[in-house]
Amino acid sequence: MIVHLALDGAAESALGVGVDIVGSAARLVEAGLVDPATRKATLRQRVVSLDGLPVRSGAGRMIAVDGPLELRGLGRSDVLVVPGVFAATESSIAQLLEREEISRAAALLAQASAKGMLVAASCSATFVLGSSGVLDGAEATTTWWLAPAFAARFPAITLVADRMVVVTERGGRTSPVLTAGSAFAHADLMLAILARIGTPSLAKLVARYLLLDERTSQTRYMILEHLRVSDPAVQAAERFAAANLGRQFSMNELARAGAVSPRTLARRVHAALGMTPNEMVQRLRVTRAGHLLATTRASVEEVAGQVGYADAAAFRRVFRRYAGESPRGHRGAEEESALA
Repeated sequence: MIVHLALDGAAESALGVGVDIVGSAARLVEAGLVDPATRKATLRQRVVSLDGLPVRSGAGRMIAVDGPLELRGLGRSDVLVVPGVFAATESSIAQLLEREEISRAAALLAQASAKGMLVAASCSATFVLGSSGVLDGAEATTTWWLAPAFAARFPAITLVADRMVVVTERGGRTSPVLTAGSAFAHADLMLAILARIGTPSLAKLVARYLLLDERTSQTRYMILEHLRVSDPAVQAAERFAAANLGRQFSMNELARAGAVSPRTLARRVHAALGMTPNEMVQRLRVTRAGHLLATTRASVEEVAGQVGYADAAAFRRVFRRYAGESPRGHRGAEEESALA
């Protein structure tokens, strides 16, 4: 059984795509189009709320549910998944986590995990999962623009902010915990769940039928300017890096700009942004390069030099890693957008 827990303020798109992905998988199994090893019982699903009453979505519409969340009778073969609740800012996350129903949901997620259920969450619901304690000492991802808030609130969790879906498995737990990025990453989350409880071929077939592309990273969507932090050392290091992107500089120089040791800078950058200082610098270089590719006719090699890369091949590799596409592909997409 796959149980979708709808909280008040839930994103209709995430909940809907989750239900549609499971429903499509069930129909493909019934049609005999996939590996018969996939159990039909696994693909039964329910949409529930904490009390069994309809919930109001983030768009203000009422969402009907099949009943209340009841863990009795559920176990290792079952899944509890929580779509995100709309929360665009750190203050809205704080308000979300102060709600009494969120505390109840976090406690139930902890109980479900203790029973051996696979538990999963996307977008802001990853904060609910973080509050449950089941991710302590493990890795997780979250919606990219709330990464600093997640890292600050849950220091016991290793944040991998650029991943679309993170699967956490630790010794002693037979069922994993899955986290995913922002709202439409819920589709990636549900496909990852299908691959685990069914077969990878089932997940791939559903993705093909629903025209869902495979996406492993949030990096191409991340905008560093939206990850602003209050730590003065990190701010100073970022300003230094932005002013010196045209050359290579050492981590010692970066740390001196922040008036801290390299080790302290690494710790504070990770706490603030969920990444290493080197990753922060690379993102700044790629952001600047993307702007130059979109607004100038400079060649890829010239752009590489302007953002500190003597080796254009190395620049292309880094750009693809953080932007999710090649420099030429990025320029082509920007030109098409300008003509649209």
